[in-house]
Amino acid sequence: MSLPIVRYNTPILHKKGARVTAFDPALAKLAAEMVTTMHDAHGIGLAAQQIGRAVQLCVVDLREVEAEFTWTLDGKRLPLELFMPLTITNPEVSVARSVDREIHEEGCLSFPEIRGDIERPAAISVKYQDGHGVPHTLACDGLLARCIQHEVDHLNGVLFIDRMDKKVRAPLDEAIKALAKTTREASKQPVSP
Repeated sequence: MSLPIVRYNTPILHKKGARVTAFDPALAKLAAEMVTTMHDAHGIGLAAQQIGRAVQLCVVDLREVEAEFTWTLDGKRLPLELFMPLTITNPEVSVARSVDREIHEEGCLSFPEIRGDIERPAAISVKYQDGHGVPHTLACDGLLARCIQHEVDHLNGVLFIDRMDKKVRAPLDEAIKALAKTTREASKQPVSP
């Protein structure tokens, strides 16, 4: 089942998620619904805040993307099909000091049609638990590293526009304000029974 995606100017998008402690059928169902929602929206990542839940849970799937990136999961180079879509809970991202930073354009399912350049570390390591609570370490670079950093930001209440350079954001401010207004007006509409 596809879930509604929360749009910008909804307070939960700025809320830090609580740690996941119950790795149960309800969590598995939520993660599966998030994957369906992400695929239906043609996204590559989705955080729980984006579907109205403030928990440390996100999903990522880059199997259909034509982009170069490398990865090792728990020290092994496994085919993407064996571990994606990826369910990430309670992530801890680390970046080596020697890692270069790169600027690339990003978008966000909570900001339809708004895109902008963001500077991020080119490679990361992330310790996390999967949907069953099993701990893993994923080392990656390129688009996979960028996508995980974007989703982990969501889990901490940070939005990609918060990371934009002022010169990048300035031309987008009108569209961002219009989206905020649309979201505010939609929240005032009565809910149908």
